[in-house]
Amino acid sequence: MLNTTLKHLEAEQELKDALDTHKNVMICCGRMGPMCLPVYAAMRDLRDEYSNVSFFDQDFDGPAASYIKNLPECAEFRGLPFTVYFRGGKAVVATTSIQTSEQVREILDREFDGK
Repeated sequence: MLNTTLKHLEAEQELKDALDTHKNVMICCGRMGPMCLPVYAAMRDLRDEYSNVSFFDQDFDGPAASYIKNLPECAEFRGLPFTVYFRGGKAVVATTSIQTSEQVREILDREFDGK
């Protein structure tokens, strides 16, 4: 399990339940490494501001991560983390590598109609 204050998705069924239950979802699939930590921090800092979005992390090396890893949107990714934004259960944006809070905010505002 990742050492973050985000909600963790440890099983594929938990991920599917999250997508079924929440309209707007951001999942960061990564490790506790230098490229991933800034994305977790951005999510932590923005989650109270974006009450219309559910924020989750997922361990890249866990078996449940295969769902994210096998998404067509992530097929060409080579760096961590894989960050995927879902609306209505469908992936609408996927990014890889480090992201700043400003970059995350831009995607949240564009894809999920702001706060």
